[in-house]
Amino acid sequence: MIRIEVPGPAVAQGRPRATAALGHVRLYDPPKSRAYKQTVAIYARQAMGQRLPTKRAVACHLWIYRPIQQSESKHRRDLKASGFIRPAVKPDVDNVFKSVTDACTGIVWHDDNQIVEAHIVKQYSDRPRVVLEVEEFEEE
Repeated sequence: MIRIEVPGPAVAQGRPRATAALGHVRLYDPPKSRAYKQTVAIYARQAMGQRLPTKRAVACHLWIYRPIQQSESKHRRDLKASGFIRPAVKPDVDNVFKSVTDACTGIVWHDDNQIVEAHIVKQYSDRPRVVLEVEEFEEE
């Protein structure tokens, strides 16, 4: 089991940007997405230590902990912190999953097509962060 914890609020994969020069179009990640992927990659490398990227199929379990707004009443803050109120707000879970798994490519696994199972949870916390647990499947 590989566990990667990235402190701070999650950043979703943004829409690719495009530039044109000399008749060629180049697509690139928005700066905020690129910076977040670099941060995730740092924590992924720390978690992997000396391990090489796996070649096996993997299952990913992702927890997205969103910050609780300071303007909330104490009652609503308690409900959010205890999980009774869940964050049905942006960012979308699939876009966060994409940014985190893209950042782990070449570090945790060779290609994100090795992900054969995923479970994603979004909830509130006083300590915003993203936690990714990766479990390798045994080869048959």
